[in-house]
Amino acid sequence: MSVSSEITDSVKKYYGEKLQTSDDLQTTACTTPAQRMPKHILESIKLVHDEVVSKYYGCGLVVPECLEGMKVLDLGSGSGRDCYAIAKLVGSNGFVTGIDMTDEQLKVANKYIDYHQKLFKYPEPNTTFVKGYIENLKDAGIGDESIDIIVSNCVINLCKDKKRVLEEAYRVLKYGGELYFSDVYADQELSDEIRQHEVLWGECVSGALHWQTLYNLAKEIGFEVPRVVTCSSLEITKPDLKEVVGDARFASVVYRLFKTHKDSNREITQVVYNGSITGCENEFKLDRHTTFPEGKPVIVSGRTLAILQNSRFKEDFLYKSAPCCATVAEIKEEDPFVILASADSKKLNNGAQCCGSKCC
Repeated sequence: MSVSSEITDSVKKYYGEKLQTSDDLQTTACTTPAQRMPKHILESIKLVHDEVVSKYYGCGLVVPECLEGMKVLDLGSGSGRDCYAIAKLVGSNGFVTGIDMTDEQLKVANKYIDYHQKLFKYPEPNTTFVKGYIENLKDAGIGDESIDIIVSNCVINLCKDKKRVLEEAYRVLKYGGELYFSDVYADQELSDEIRQHEVLWGECVSGALHWQTLYNLAKEIGFEVPRVVTCSSLEITKPDLKEVVGDARFASVVYRLFKTHKDSNREITQVVYNGSITGCENEFKLDRHTTFPEGKPVIVSGRTLAILQNSRFKEDFLYKSAPCCATVAEIKEEDPFVILASADSKKLNNGAQCCGSKCC
């Protein structure tokens, strides 16, 4: 049996048999830190059946903006919590597909399709779940350029071949589409002892990429530069697990990656947000550096312009020529551990509180 197959079987067993509810987790990796949610997202999550929620594991909030009418794919959908919350937000004209490899999780997810259809008062279900592997979406029936948005909640790290996962995501996304996902990252290359630890694999630690590797893979595959939405530190407090990881540090990061046409207009441009995105009427935050207040002109870089004009956000902005002297910095690679250190420093200096545990 290959190393990849051994890891897959170990993860299946961990999430299908060992974990019965989120209370069985041994680290904070697969729990979502407290954070503010827009009202419409909070209300949609509250509608999800209790059993689905009790078997949910994730390290971030992966519900992006502007979902109405979208076709969404959830990689590693588990019990279906995120799928059902998003199914409410895409509306009866949108559709959500969840893919997972674990029979026990899929059984729970499929159990409540009709329940949520009736609760949402849709004429027919707008959610389906398929068994498959996220590094091989073709065998699961996901066609080329068929998906508007991909989400994934702390699952990519559980797969050995992460490059293949990202390549498949790129293949199935439409141009202008987005991969919006949370995952766990390390501040260093991990030792073989960590990589081979069965519990730490199941807890989303052993499979963590070095954060720099994500940027390298995204560039190689063709995505725009990954945009950091939020990040939070991951604490490992259980003594025996802490001894294994040593001085390695881990962070949960929500990124957004866009697939754009390479010949897109990439000039510095002035844009004005029209306030039309549900839940973001006063301002729209694309990433931790880029915020668009409603009605106020903002100068954007060529990369940001390419994202806006290629994506579902295109009609939410007016576009004007930038002043001849305008300059703006391009979004570059960001070390999440530097972000967290800076956030901690600010808290020490001014006592500010963030929306989650050591999050930014």
